[in-house]
Amino acid sequence: MNFIWILDGSIIGLYILFSLLVGLMIRKYVHNVEDYLVAGREVNLYAGMASLAATEFGIVTCMAASQLGYRYGFSGAIVGILLCISMFIVGKSGFCIKKLRDANVMTLPEFFEKKYSPRVRWAAGVIIVTGGLLNMGVFLRTGGDFLVSVVGLNENYLEITMTILLLIVAVYTILGGMLSVLVTDFIQFILMSTGMIVVTIYIVYTIGWNNILNTVHNTYGDAGFNPFINKNLGWQYVMYTFLTVSATVLTWQTMISRVLSCKDSTIAQKMYTKTSFFYIVRSLIPVSWGIAALTIWNPLALNGAPITAMPKLLSQILPTGLIGILVAAMLAADMSTNSSYLLGWASVIYNDILSVLHKGTWSEKKSIFINKILVGLIGLFLLFYGLWYPLKSDLWIYMTLTAAIYSVSVSTLLIAACYWKKANTWGAYGAIIFGSTTPLIFLIMQQIPSTLKLATSIGPYYSGISAFILAWIAMIVGSYLKIFYYKTIENKDLGGI
Repeated sequence: MNFIWILDGSIIGLYILFSLLVGLMIRKYVHNVEDYLVAGREVNLYAGMASLAATEFGIVTCMAASQLGYRYGFSGAIVGILLCISMFIVGKSGFCIKKLRDANVMTLPEFFEKKYSPRVRWAAGVIIVTGGLLNMGVFLRTGGDFLVSVVGLNENYLEITMTILLLIVAVYTILGGMLSVLVTDFIQFILMSTGMIVVTIYIVYTIGWNNILNTVHNTYGDAGFNPFINKNLGWQYVMYTFLTVSATVLTWQTMISRVLSCKDSTIAQKMYTKTSFFYIVRSLIPVSWGIAALTIWNPLALNGAPITAMPKLLSQILPTGLIGILVAAMLAADMSTNSSYLLGWASVIYNDILSVLHKGTWSEKKSIFINKILVGLIGLFLLFYGLWYPLKSDLWIYMTLTAAIYSVSVSTLLIAACYWKKANTWGAYGAIIFGSTTPLIFLIMQQIPSTLKLATSIGPYYSGISAFILAWIAMIVGSYLKIFYYKTIENKDLGGI
């Protein structure tokens, strides 16, 4: 363990204090709800790119990607490649996001009200918040595990440390909203990128790139480079991942909030296309770290806990000073992610779920106050949920399945709203029900001993693919049923005349 509190701890402490002060300074520029939730829709290209990149990379993302690298070699990096492709296509074509930004809404469910109904807006809001909170629920625990392994933090102080870090993020998010998040994101992106690049160079120099390549080949053979022939992945994993990341690009609240905060749809599209290539790097670097850990510990050495391989590697090979920079960079990434997620779910609760109460009549001051309360309450939920939920699969699989609880159904609603004139409320309800319950039932089955064997035999990949298929079937069948039903009523009325 090369972490020294006097030097490395000081680097981390100074950065956290700096981020807090900057975030607090921005609060004076928040005057209304639009400022608080979408930064007054004045985000330019480069601020949007930095914020989008910083938001979508945290400790949990790094840990999940490194776990994929450790278990599957470079095949685990297919996630970043598919995400880059999907994001570039959406940005270049403007698929859905152009119409979404041009609608001048603050959240996705608000957009649905114009196509479907207020009740569909409310139902979509509930699903988004449910899936989002479950997805974020493991962030704090994973970040704590990272600190325990890299810093040597006493596990008895893990909960206290998690609470303090969450409190710091919550304070500047509560007070400054999206404006504070954007400014701190920009700073955190610079530190995060610098730290990751320096550490990667050091790891490759210390272990050797040829050793990393040879380890993958010797451990996994060609399957370590080709996910299609990997017996633990295969075509179903690739398809499941592509569907999942594509739905995420279109609907994930923290990504869409950047689209809605841009000055116009043109900037939003450019933000997607220019940031897309970052997602290959976001995946490849931590995957490489996981593989580097594999050169030291074989799959049996960690007692079935490959999630700890990467942070243990970093704690042993990084020198004093550099390890402080790395932890500061990882905390920067985590703070950026947590702040955006806190604000993202709070915005949906206020704008869509509570819309039945305020109906747009609350004063700006009261609305901002309610949003601040919501951020605080979400923080409390995440703190307690993160302490007890046991993972039953890869961290990446858990993250995609919880995201699928809402991204499957909501992406179906969004695409249909933009491009299918016959889509209606019956189809929307069907897509929400089948798209959300399929992954949710699978997660529940994993936690019940009597159904665990069945869940294992089905597997998360087929469960995820079936959710997309069922959501679209429900959308199409439900929409046509409503059309047929009302045509039948019209014919009866005409016959009576």
